[in-house]
Amino acid sequence: MPTLDEVARLAGVSRATASRAINGGSRVSAKAAEAVSEAVRTLGYTPNPAARSLVTRRTDSVALVVPEPDERVFSDPFFARTLHVVTRVLSERDLQVVLLIAQGGEEERMLRYLRGRHVDGAIVVSHHRSDALPDHLAAIGLPNVFIGRPWTSEDLVSYVDSDNVGAGRQATRVLVDRGCRRIGTIAGPADMHAGWDRLTGWRAELAETGLSDEAMVEGDFTEDGGALACGRLLDAHPHLDGIFAASDLMAAGALRCLGERGLRVPDDIALIGFDDLGTAARTVPPLTTMTNPIVAMATEACRLLLAQLDGTTTLPRRVVFAPELVRRTSA
Repeated sequence: MPTLDEVARLAGVSRATASRAINGGSRVSAKAAEAVSEAVRTLGYTPNPAARSLVTRRTDSVALVVPEPDERVFSDPFFARTLHVVTRVLSERDLQVVLLIAQGGEEERMLRYLRGRHVDGAIVVSHHRSDALPDHLAAIGLPNVFIGRPWTSEDLVSYVDSDNVGAGRQATRVLVDRGCRRIGTIAGPADMHAGWDRLTGWRAELAETGLSDEAMVEGDFTEDGGALACGRLLDAHPHLDGIFAASDLMAAGALRCLGERGLRVPDDIALIGFDDLGTAARTVPPLTTMTNPIVAMATEACRLLLAQLDGTTTLPRRVVFAPELVRRTSA
């Protein structure tokens, strides 16, 4: 393998000048830079990433931070789609994605990694009220973007989100327009803005139509959690004629529970989910659902982060997308 010394000799410059020219440093004349570039092409020299990092103070990597158990990360299509989009967009800039999964009790280790500047920036998805990631990232000054509205430091960090309140209202309105009058919900976790906001939308729509909002149980955005939550919901409110589940996985679990109890969907009870990331089209019957615009959100999150890395903006940005209704058989 050719060495940096050989490149410098062929270019007729010092080793330090060759290093600065190759690794993007300043104080290199145009003539010297061209000579070094020609020597690199002639010799087929490959720069040392560690040396380049010392000059540029860049790692050419970005962390995708997911404060969730690994079993959920690898079973929920939301995370698979997010990882796919982020990896695709950042690879176009030759940036490596580092996946950081922070399970319970491991947040401090993850924060040490981020404080150590082992990555140039971070995209955070599926954060919870207790993890305080917005505060930590704002304090250390690491470029970052959140997918989902943060609980704290909202004025200090950039984020992309979907209009979960509006989508919760629209989903509930579908059930009301169908003629449902006893409408329950399987809400997402209350310590996540997505769960809280979709619940807020459900409540607001019922209040506007004069219907009760007592039939609510909290789920965990998983299929098994949706089945268990649906059972609790029916035990407390056996005469429901409509259910809004805050995710398609929970709606799929609810379908299983309803079938076990001899209730037909949509004849006996209508059901609507949220996400449309594949699960909704495969259930029996297929789920009416609200789209979760994760492709648009993840793409925009990458764009906002790249703008920070390029130095074109330092101001926090907020971008909110509108979910759309997808009508299928379940409602």
